[in-house]
Amino acid sequence: MSAQTYLAYDYPLLGAFWTLLWFFLWIMWFILLFRIVVDIFRDDSMGGWAKAGWLVFCIVLPFLGVLVYVIARGRSMGRREIAQARAQQEEFNAYIRQTAAGGRPSSVDELARLSEIRDRGAITDEEFRRAKELVLSGHGPAEHPGPTSGTSGR
Repeated sequence: MSAQTYLAYDYPLLGAFWTLLWFFLWIMWFILLFRIVVDIFRDDSMGGWAKAGWLVFCIVLPFLGVLVYVIARGRSMGRREIAQARAQQEEFNAYIRQTAAGGRPSSVDELARLSEIRDRGAITDEEFRRAKELVLSGHGPAEHPGPTSGTSGR
């Protein structure tokens, strides 16, 4: 039996460290490559041919393409990333505001609408007062009170 068998204790600790280092460097490399490809497609300032050129450059010569892209467009890449994060945050905040409101208009909006209807003469002052009390008590009308045909009944 002259064949050598390598057991776990035959693999030096520094060799294991070196293997793990290369493994994580490769993972970081692929993450960077995918982020650059996503950034190429996200950039609105580039035309289609420029995007195609950068994409081919990063695929055909990946190390050189990624290095040149980061040097040439790294700063704007960060700006686009921040702009996208802000846009997502604004969309999220708008969604939260809309959801928290429950789809109902606020009491201020309801009172302004009632005042406008009263000014047009569609409701009387007594109907306006009752509707205002309902709105302020939290049981605002879903529809405005009074006639809907636009006549005030005067």
